[in-house]
Amino acid sequence: MAILLYRIGRWAFRRRRLVTGLWLAALVLAGVAAALAPAGQEEDLSMPGTESQKAFDLLDERFPQSNSQGAEARLVFQAPDGQRVTAGENKAAVEHTLGSLDGGDQVASTTDPYETGAVSEDGTIAYSTITYTADAVDLTEPTKSTLEYAASRAGEAGLTVEIGGSALDSEESPGGTTELIGVMVAAVVLVLALGSLVAAGLSLLTAFLGVAIAFGLVSALAVPLGLTSTVAILALMLGLAVGIDYALFITSRFRDERAQGSEPEEAAGRAVGTAGSAVVFAGATVVIALAGLGVVGIPELTKMGMGGAGAVALAVLVALTLVPALFGFFGRRVLSRAARKAARPGGERPRPVPTKARRAGLGTRWARFVLRRPVAVLMVAGLGLCAIALPALSLELGLPGDESKSVETTQRRAYDLLSEGFGPGFNGPLTVVVDTSESAGAQATTDLVVKTVREVDGVASVGDPVLNGTKDTAVLTAVPQTAPNSGETKDLVHAIRDAVSGVEADTGAGILVTGTTALNIDISEAMSDALIPYLTVVIGLAVLLLTVVFRSVLVPVKAALGFLLSVGAAFGVLVAVFQWGWASDLLGIEQTGPVMSLMPILIIGIVFGLAMDYEVFLFTRMREAYVHGASPGEAIVDGFRHSGRVVAAAAIIMISVFAGFIGMSNPTIQTMGVGLAAAVLFDAFVVRMAIAPAVLALLGHRAWWLPRILNRVLPNVDVEGEALGGHVPASAAELDAAERWLPVGRD
Repeated sequence: MAILLYRIGRWAFRRRRLVTGLWLAALVLAGVAAALAPAGQEEDLSMPGTESQKAFDLLDERFPQSNSQGAEARLVFQAPDGQRVTAGENKAAVEHTLGSLDGGDQVASTTDPYETGAVSEDGTIAYSTITYTADAVDLTEPTKSTLEYAASRAGEAGLTVEIGGSALDSEESPGGTTELIGVMVAAVVLVLALGSLVAAGLSLLTAFLGVAIAFGLVSALAVPLGLTSTVAILALMLGLAVGIDYALFITSRFRDERAQGSEPEEAAGRAVGTAGSAVVFAGATVVIALAGLGVVGIPELTKMGMGGAGAVALAVLVALTLVPALFGFFGRRVLSRAARKAARPGGERPRPVPTKARRAGLGTRWARFVLRRPVAVLMVAGLGLCAIALPALSLELGLPGDESKSVETTQRRAYDLLSEGFGPGFNGPLTVVVDTSESAGAQATTDLVVKTVREVDGVASVGDPVLNGTKDTAVLTAVPQTAPNSGETKDLVHAIRDAVSGVEADTGAGILVTGTTALNIDISEAMSDALIPYLTVVIGLAVLLLTVVFRSVLVPVKAALGFLLSVGAAFGVLVAVFQWGWASDLLGIEQTGPVMSLMPILIIGIVFGLAMDYEVFLFTRMREAYVHGASPGEAIVDGFRHSGRVVAAAAIIMISVFAGFIGMSNPTIQTMGVGLAAAVLFDAFVVRMAIAPAVLALLGHRAWWLPRILNRVLPNVDVEGEALGGHVPASAAELDAAERWLPVGRD
């Protein structure tokens, strides 16, 4: 691999105009495709095979007219203190408001709360449901403005009016203040780490180009593949983070090669052949882990995994081709100011700096400290992560609704008013679907189901059943006494399913419990069940891949155990912040509750790949030194001397990028930002830079032991670029060979 990537690096350096032009063309094409593509739709989560999803599929078949309905708004009215919404003036204001909407553009129907009984028992709160002919993303701004204007007019009449439902939902778009702050922090870290504005700008420029192409492709494929805005934002988040890091690693290695006296083209080839090999492996692990999310069986999670994997793959291609091409354009300006001053007068090649003459950096001093006190470092770091991970034992999974939104939003205030007027379970009704096609007495069976559900403890009310046109399917609504995300509601869903199972056995009917609340419960339970198997697969993959890369047994086991510690600590942070409310005010989280059910598996998949990034970039230098005769301790110091600062800078950049998404209002992205930022912090600075070298120091030579049979069987991927050691640079034969496998004319 190293020789192949070496040739790619030199070819990209020589053909820099062609390479840059091709990437710019790809950017333009992606932008045009995104601009011409129709807007995607925000789809609800689904989980094929669950009882709730089976019920939804049955409803689509038996009640096809329900599919024609579009977005829905719920206008919630509250009378002033001491008054009722049924009083003369208040009732007139409600009816006038609804009358101004009825028959409006894109409005299919409005309900009268006084006719449908949608008034609270104390008469202070009422609601009306407005159904539209188009989905939320297709509602025009005049339609939404008319709805908001009607609500404001009712407010002027003295009523409190809030708007719930999906009508005001909009796609989350990137570009907020916190995201810009994250990028600015990344830029500052790049400048400090590289000592060159040009080098820092090169890493940012290439990362932005890769992200822009990925974002354009996701937008262009949104409709045919059903991709949501969450997929686009995840692609943006991952593409930006790894894109900057991969460019940083290759740029740093290029500068090292130049500092050792290599010519620019040769340095570009060696940088791609060595650091580029690590980039390919690290990127491949992220892609595999994200693509593996498809085995869970949730379409939305599969799409998120594939979108993120595509963005990472693009980042790898950009790093291997565009980064060395830009080396050719920027020349010596990629080097630090000190390196440029060290160049010989009138020459392009910097003077080699003897290793012994270099001042010991922070990474070297830290490595020596760990070597002196490995047991103390291991105990403090390991026990600290275990303590942070303890809250993960209380992890509860769920899916956020309007209750998780900011109290400044009208959707959240509408949710609170409905809970106040009609009970906490009103916002999470359960739908019971009764298939009587195989039952002898359809009406008697339906009545028995209604009676059975009403008798279940925790059910506040059961609505009258609604029959389809062929009278073989009935639908009834059961309102819980408790809130949608509460543990009591979860128990109630199982209690209803257990209760109606007897009716199924006696009548031959098919009875399914569904609804958004039940579906969320089913998905959360499926995620909990899949967590351990997925984690086992990821850990097994990590051990296998690292065994191939480092040709060691104990180093991969150490890496896998460290990965478990960092992931466990990240889960502990999620529980502490989102369930227990620690630091929630600081992060702008106004409602605590279960952790979003998709997050644990998603974070495991992403962090696995990122953890392997730091493992590979840091420990390939250690193994390279050990193979060339250094003692185990000297190899650790050499790894930190060459890679410690770069890995630390890369981790800070990634943390900054992820943390920049915490300020978004989308609960999914917010949870992801907190979890990923915490996981990278723990994995890079505690596991890879403290626990891992301490373990290697204790193991000594045994750390790099590999059984003979594995040594013969395992392929040699040469991530360290050992094959380049005897490679003769810039020979005519080599250039001719390069032209044969890449037959492109010279610039």
